[in-house]
Amino acid sequence: MDTSMQDTTLRHHIEELQKRSKAPADVRARMQHETEQLIRSGIAEQSLAVGETAPDFSLPNARGTTTTLSTLLAQGPVVLTFYRGEWCPYCNLTLHAYQRFLPQLQALGANLIAVSPQTPDHSLSTAEKWHLDFEVVSDVGNTVARAYGLVFSLSQELRAIYTKRGNDLAAYNGDDSWELPMAGTFVIAQDGTIRVAFVDADHTHRLEPAAILDALTTLRA
Repeated sequence: MDTSMQDTTLRHHIEELQKRSKAPADVRARMQHETEQLIRSGIAEQSLAVGETAPDFSLPNARGTTTTLSTLLAQGPVVLTFYRGEWCPYCNLTLHAYQRFLPQLQALGANLIAVSPQTPDHSLSTAEKWHLDFEVVSDVGNTVARAYGLVFSLSQELRAIYTKRGNDLAAYNGDDSWELPMAGTFVIAQDGTIRVAFVDADHTHRLEPAAILDALTTLRA
């Protein structure tokens, strides 16, 4: 196994990605302003919290079959992570990091599900590109993300920026809502209780794989 990702935190890799950004200064400033507005809105505090019951769901996965949360919970705890789409480099970096830690996660009896509003074809593209061996499912319309309290709408300014940069969310997601889930990762015990809830309105902030493993170790104990 390549240990380069495991020997360095996900945060470090995200910071390196930010340093390599080629986005114009005005674009970076606008995106930062939009992120700060989303943070100030308090939307992250409205998401599901530790101690609440995780809503069950059934969604199509990248292989064309259905993934059901309760079915996987019958096998063990579940790590549920929401990502924005294959066009998001921060999401790709996070999924790649989680894949690196997947053997350890599975050794603790857990399953991992990654959810995005992308169409199944784009979910398949994500899974194949990053060689993901966990469930990658399609939540078109953000129905499940909405149940977890994660959904927000992009402003007209961000829509214009995304479109200009080739990120046509209507094409990726199969609708013209321009809605996305916040970055959110939940560790769910077998009884459906949320034991870890990491939700951040800043899409560059992600839950470290080590924190997930710590939570699963505690659950197993």
